[in-house]
Amino acid sequence: MQVILLERVAKLGQMGDVVDVKPGYARNYLLTQGKALSASPANIANFETQKAQLEARNLETRQEAEALGDRLDGQQFVVIRSASDGGSLYGSVTTRDCAEAATEAGFSVDRKQVVIIAPIKDLGIHDVSVVLHPEVTVTIALNIARSPEEAELQAAGKSIQELAAEEEAAAEFEIAELFDDLGAAGMDDDDDRPSRSDDNDED
Repeated sequence: MQVILLERVAKLGQMGDVVDVKPGYARNYLLTQGKALSASPANIANFETQKAQLEARNLETRQEAEALGDRLDGQQFVVIRSASDGGSLYGSVTTRDCAEAATEAGFSVDRKQVVIIAPIKDLGIHDVSVVLHPEVTVTIALNIARSPEEAELQAAGKSIQELAAEEEAAAEFEIAELFDDLGAAGMDDDDDRPSRSDDNDED
């Protein structure tokens, strides 16, 4: 099926291009999303008369997207989730979670603009793409943690595995100190106990 693109579509073409696509892709995505029109002679003629207006509108929306992108690109947002000790999430982080985190921080982001290539199922910092406009894509980071404190440590460059190892080492150190204290206390008790020679001296 041939369609005429009303905006740039990744891996397909630029505004005004007439391209061949599968009928299902055209009906279910391009036409319903307002990204294209069927390439009938009437629609092509109609596009030519509105081309200047469409290009002007595209330029305006692209400039707005670029302005937002300049502020959004490289930002890091914290998402608090429950997870196992090994760092596996109970569930996964979705495009909605990402959009809500960005919106709460003052950025206008819709979940449809968020692109998560592989499901996020582990704690840590994950890069995510946000398509603000067909010609403007930025990258943000999601800091997935079990607590704000853990998120701060991850932001400082520590992985969940390093944090777990540090916690384990700290726990082992505390146990070792406890046994040292108990051993020292036992020795003190021995020092306080009268010796047999002291008993003999009294006789």
